[in-house]
Amino acid sequence: MIHLKNVTKRYPTGHEALSRINLKLDKGAMAFLTGHSGAGKSTLLKLIALIERPTRGRLIVNDQDLAGLAPRQVPYFRRQIGIIFQDHHLLHDRSVFDNVALPLVIQGYRQHEIARRARAALDRVGLLHKEGAAPITLSSGEQQRVGIARAVVHKPAILLADEPTGNLDPDLSREIMELFIRFNQVGTTVMIASHDLELISSLGKPMVRLHEGRLQREAQPEPA
Repeated sequence: MIHLKNVTKRYPTGHEALSRINLKLDKGAMAFLTGHSGAGKSTLLKLIALIERPTRGRLIVNDQDLAGLAPRQVPYFRRQIGIIFQDHHLLHDRSVFDNVALPLVIQGYRQHEIARRARAALDRVGLLHKEGAAPITLSSGEQQRVGIARAVVHKPAILLADEPTGNLDPDLSREIMELFIRFNQVGTTVMIASHDLELISSLGKPMVRLHEGRLQREAQPEPA
């Protein structure tokens, strides 16, 4: 499902964010990326989502060699990926429902299908009763749940999350992580970058440690 082969990412400044990364995550697996700030966690997720491209090496996602994708193919490739950020990037001039529905609107779904899927996604994160609310009126935990609903509304095969609990208290952090586990249990491949070692160690999932752009321990994914 996700396979990095000797992947290196070097920026024009000369900074090498990732160095010769070899990593494989099977379909239906869940793993955490850990490491200090600046270790390369966010960069690795951006490469998988084709937000950035590697300097060297091969990156294969869902049997697609990303080096062979032309720029016009990237939006179609990303439809199989859901991305959640620490900063939810919600549109505060639109309702919770409209925020969650936005990916479907962009992809040209029919209105009745948009409504069905958006409400189903909100129901899965426990916020269907807030569909008409403005995001600014929600708590941080609720805003993060809206971000998760938006990421899964198009039923992606892969979920990537970059420090999704960074601004939350311990109880809310665990609730958010348990949401990801539930998505994984129905077959979604999940990779989460997090510095919260105490929390993720308690969840019993494989961890991938990065240190200054180098892999310290490769994940041992659960069978699909």
